[in-house]
Amino acid sequence: MSFIDQLKPMVQIQEEATVSHTVMSVEGTNVMLFIFDKGQELSKHTAAMPVFVQVLKGRLEVTGDDKTVELVPGGLVHSTTRLPHAIHALEPSVMMLTMMTGSKS
Repeated sequence: MSFIDQLKPMVQIQEEATVSHTVMSVEGTNVMLFIFDKGQELSKHTAAMPVFVQVLKGRLEVTGDDKTVELVPGGLVHSTTRLPHAIHALEPSVMMLTMMTGSKS
């Protein structure tokens, strides 16, 4: 079992920046935090694996598969392998990215 009791110490909004931290790497999964100031973004890109995006704080606009959704705490977005997508912070926000890396034999 892997355990993190508090993510909060890893979260600090930096003015006009996007910051990321890997918080856990376990069999089949990597988990990262992204901390966005308002207006910051991850421009259109793809991932080499399926990913899940959750907002822990704030509001993000997530675009992919010819649609855009506003993601708030409690929402969840799944992106398939190689799906072009982009993320824009509508306000200072904290996002958890879960990357499904697959089992390593």
